[in-house]
Amino acid sequence: MRSSLFIIPFITIFLHYTNDPHHLYYKSMELRSDSPFPIIKLVGGPWFYVHSLFLFLCVMISIIILLKQVKKSSFRFRMQISMMVAGLLIPIMANYYYINGLSSYGIDLGPVSMSITFIFHGAALLTFQMFNVAPIARETVFESMKEGVIVLNQQGLIVDYNHGMRKVIPLLDEHSIGKSITSVLNGNHHLKEIIDLKQDSDFNCSLSGKMVHYHIGFSPVLNKSNLPIGHITFANVTERVLMLEKLKQLASLDGLTQILNRTFFINKSEMLFDALSMEGGSVSVIMFDIDHFKDVNDTFGHEAGDAVITLVANTAKEHIREGDLLGRYGGEEFIICLPDTALATAYELADILRKKVSESIAVVNEEKISVTCSFGVTHALIKASDRSQSIKTLMPRADQALYAAKKNGRNCVKVIA
Repeated sequence: MRSSLFIIPFITIFLHYTNDPHHLYYKSMELRSDSPFPIIKLVGGPWFYVHSLFLFLCVMISIIILLKQVKKSSFRFRMQISMMVAGLLIPIMANYYYINGLSSYGIDLGPVSMSITFIFHGAALLTFQMFNVAPIARETVFESMKEGVIVLNQQGLIVDYNHGMRKVIPLLDEHSIGKSITSVLNGNHHLKEIIDLKQDSDFNCSLSGKMVHYHIGFSPVLNKSNLPIGHITFANVTERVLMLEKLKQLASLDGLTQILNRTFFINKSEMLFDALSMEGGSVSVIMFDIDHFKDVNDTFGHEAGDAVITLVANTAKEHIREGDLLGRYGGEEFIICLPDTALATAYELADILRKKVSESIAVVNEEKISVTCSFGVTHALIKASDRSQSIKTLMPRADQALYAAKKNGRNCVKVIA
């Protein structure tokens, strides 16, 4: 695409140096007789006007591109841009005079005007050090940063920002420079509070339907006059947050059954008991294990044992409520904590699980394996401000009930109130 811009200039050079046989660039060239000194009179051919139009468009587009950078640039770079624009306007004005016959003796002012243009551009490049690495580094580093960065002055006005910030604040554009940060937050009061407090904080927002996590940091930045301006960085920490959540989940779940492990089950249950003790309530606990599980391992192998444990855990998961807690207490032993559940309801759930497990079949290496479970159920009524009850006081009672079920022949439910 860019290489196509060279087509017209190359054709112009060719036609200019081969003009004699075809006269496509100049129709005629002769000396004027009405001037006090020799002046060549040129009559343009068809391609002369094509090239002139192309040159005019290139200059105009260059001016537009430069002017678009003025508002979001610092004063130093605005001066550079202004001198570049002034230099480009000079040949346009000169050619206007020449084409309309307003120049003295019809002198082509193009070459002279371009010389003045070069002076302006030279001043912009050298006097203001336009080739200094600072602006190049700013565009390369600042704009390519994954972190969103926005710079505010002491009055909360936007001094600068990079492309990464537009993901967080979509209303940011080149017209936002000089505006108050509040005007582009689009009513996001939480983000406004964080910016007003100027304290490092975490911030979450939804982008394209996905939750994105940022850590907002505030760094003091001094301008050339040693006056403080604010520098706010939005670091995308989504991957880190998701990784921590994943690690937390792995730490809380049993690897085989994907239900709560013993430690996390007890911690969650203690929190549940603390909540119940504030206003009072009731809670039931069910402990159960797989009957003759050692025989399953010895007969069919540990792979079959894992399949049976997973089958029992999945059966329990299908029948508990959303607020109930299910955990793997030991190898083949499980525990359920049921908040706001009467003893009769807990017994009914245990008996349903007992029947479902006995009806289920695990298939391992084309072997069909069926097992049963024994259940122990207990219950506690917790009064407001009563902290004497906890999961650790109910587990021994549920374990005693489970032991009674095993003594009673297994595949049954026993209760200790």
